Amino acid sequence: MTARTGPHAGRQDEDVRTRRLGQEPIGRLLWSFSLPAIAGMLVGSLYTVIDRAFLGNVVGAEALAGLSVGMPIAFILMAFGMLVGVGSGALISIRLGQGRKDEAERLLGNALALTLVVTVVLTTVLLIFLDPLLVLFGASAQVLPYAREFMQVIVAGSICQHIAFGLNAVIRAEGNPRLAMGTMFINAGLNIVLDVVLILGLGYGVTGAAVATVISQGVSAIWTLAHFRSRRSVIRLRARHLLPSWSLSRPVLAIGLAPFTMHLAASLIALIINQALARHGGDEAIGAYGVINALSMLMLMPIFGIVQGAQPIIGYNFGAGATGRVRQTLKLAAIAATTIMCVGFGFAQAIPELLMQVFTRDPRLLEIGARGLRICLVVAPVVGFQIVGANFFQAIGRARTALVLSLLRQVLILIPLLLILPSVLGLDGVWVAGPIADLLSGVLTGVVLLRTLRRLPYLTPPPGSVRPSPTAAQAATSPP
Repeated sequence: MTARTGPHAGRQDEDVRTRRLGQEPIGRLLWSFSLPAIAGMLVGSLYTVIDRAFLGNVVGAEALAGLSVGMPIAFILMAFGMLVGVGSGALISIRLGQGRKDEAERLLGNALALTLVVTVVLTTVLLIFLDPLLVLFGASAQVLPYAREFMQVIVAGSICQHIAFGLNAVIRAEGNPRLAMGTMFINAGLNIVLDVVLILGLGYGVTGAAVATVISQGVSAIWTLAHFRSRRSVIRLRARHLLPSWSLSRPVLAIGLAPFTMHLAASLIALIINQALARHGGDEAIGAYGVINALSMLMLMPIFGIVQGAQPIIGYNFGAGATGRVRQTLKLAAIAATTIMCVGFGFAQAIPELLMQVFTRDPRLLEIGARGLRICLVVAPVVGFQIVGANFFQAIGRARTALVLSLLRQVLILIPLLLILPSVLGLDGVWVAGPIADLLSGVLTGVVLLRTLRRLPYLTPPPGSVRPSPTAAQAATSPP
């Protein structure tokens, strides 16, 4: 076969890559998009687990508690990264589905410019108020030095995190999931190697863990920027698009508001949890919560990978008017997510003590953590469906619905439970609040999702977008 050459060869390759989203069988397409994202997210969460395992065994329980105390600030950083990255990725998917590549490129340039502005302001504020924030988030006199040591480095280097993971969402949105996986592998693999060198080899402890994280995120950021300047990218990062535009930023921020608010809420929840843990269990309970959170994220990362794989498929086909393919993608994603959470549930209920021993040998921390892990994940099978359902609305540009569903568990249900139950049940009240919120929010998400699916053929893309012509929609649903 003769290779394609000439000025139109790159455009033909781009068209083939994006056309897959509208023509390839959904099962194969979701698998090919989600598997790289799952692998990347798993590796990404694995280095968090390894961080805590190294620090718990080399430095001690106080280091684990220090990382837990810093968790609310980490959620704040992630919130602002997702505000721009997720919103831009969702809109770029829809614009590519509508054949509006020029606007997709303008969205990319705007995303990078907006990320830089937001990160500079956020980093400055957090560094100024770091110690008071850590005390507010539950740091005792013994834990504060460890928390400060870690978070100073993480906050100072947060620009790397925002560029790497914000633009990685756009890489998936343009139909390039394997490259997005490569970004995660680079970040996680380098982080693990640097953990071994800096923590075990050089004995830098908490500072070594933080420096390893920032360096690996920096390398990932350079990788993503290089991609969008290369011919491999469907959309290109162009200098003329690097000035922030409110007309482009407004819909991006509207769609990104759901994950942004969810992560801010997660920060508030971590604050409430840490304070309750300090009252009812002390530093050991805070350290145990950090381990439980790391193990929970290891379970949830494949779900986030499925969501990331499904998002460009749903967004493209929704923009193209192919509602049958949208429904099928949602169904397969929900089944896969629920299956994964059932497996994680089994491990958490069967061998919680064994899982905790990876991080610490402290008898008190082991006792608290094993019981907490078993209770926290008692309704885990519901969680996968709830995440997929809430993110479906984000993928079709329904920002308000996505926001409300995301806040169901994180704010509207969980926070009242966290304020009431610990005063009645003590430490168990902290652990049981999450499962109750998971169950209720899962049921409510299912109700809203079913009502929306009945109306799906009559829904339109977000304001300002143009639905493709009937010919284009038919082409998007035709078999390959």
